[in-house]
Amino acid sequence: MEQEVLADRLDRFQRSAVEALREPLGRGAGVRRLDLDPLSRQNLQPPCHAVHRIAFGHSRSVVGHDPARSMSAGLNIAALAQRTGIPPDTLRKWEQRYRILQPDRTAGGQRRYSERDVARVEWLRERLDEGYRIGEAAQLLGTVGVDPGRKAADHLHGILDAVECGEPAEIGIRLDQAFALLGVDATLADVLQPLLRTIGERWESGTLSVAEEHLVSEAVRARLGYLLGDAGGGVRGVALLACAPGERHELGLMMAAIALRRDGWKVVYLGADTPLADAIALATRLESRILGISLANAERADAVGEELAGVGLPEGLVLVVGGGGASKAVAERLGGVYAGPELDGAVEAVRALAA
Repeated sequence: MEQEVLADRLDRFQRSAVEALREPLGRGAGVRRLDLDPLSRQNLQPPCHAVHRIAFGHSRSVVGHDPARSMSAGLNIAALAQRTGIPPDTLRKWEQRYRILQPDRTAGGQRRYSERDVARVEWLRERLDEGYRIGEAAQLLGTVGVDPGRKAADHLHGILDAVECGEPAEIGIRLDQAFALLGVDATLADVLQPLLRTIGERWESGTLSVAEEHLVSEAVRARLGYLLGDAGGGVRGVALLACAPGERHELGLMMAAIALRRDGWKVVYLGADTPLADAIALATRLESRILGISLANAERADAVGEELAGVGLPEGLVLVVGGGGASKAVAERLGGVYAGPELDGAVEAVRALAA
């Protein structure tokens, strides 16, 4: 044929790129360009992950791998409905109202859905089975491009990928997904604790910038602060928690406060850089059974020991020492109990003191 369509959706490319194809293909003015509906702004954004590229006149070459778009043909809406068990009319409503799907279009304008779309619909169906409303589930799922997580490892890897891509909104979405789907206890122990450990290791090795570390820390802090607002607990007694003087890293202590409160303690949280004399005076006034001190840096232990020696612990108040700079030897030197390196172990250690 004298006139021929080079490829579906040539309007994805700039005119200069189309013009460059004419000479080697020998089509000249005989090439006809299709005028299809313009792409959305989202499709024009550079991808964070590797994608497939189709080379004209050659076999398929893989520049990278994106499993979400691995199906070149895709599924029509009837096939998507059959795969997921959601009627086509419902899928169209979800797509239009909540923007949870991103189908491609054929030359004839028909929708073609990817495996990522299948996964998102199946994820939503699971949430509806758990009792969520569709609006709540769609908000929890987030925007197109955020693959839903099912296991703790999925959420952890998703957050780390979002950090690498510099996507603060996605970090927040994935944190919210983890808390909603895994529960508070599992998210603290299986997502946030390894997340903060990994972030710290990458920062120390120089593979993570200070800005990226702050990006994660503030997202985590916002959600932990919300959970700390719950005034529940109290059957086991009062536990007063504070960071050592000069210590600014408090996320681990915030997690411990939430875990202890859920274990039945009335937690009084003082936060970062707390003078020990003030913390002990308040603990005495509140008849606290536990004084928890967080040490992220072992070099602060000597200063803490000197201040404790000058103030002294009142009878009945047990010192518990935790954090990355703590150890059994440090705790014994300070006259306290070591909380241990893991959050679950710290809760058990404090619980044993109430027996």
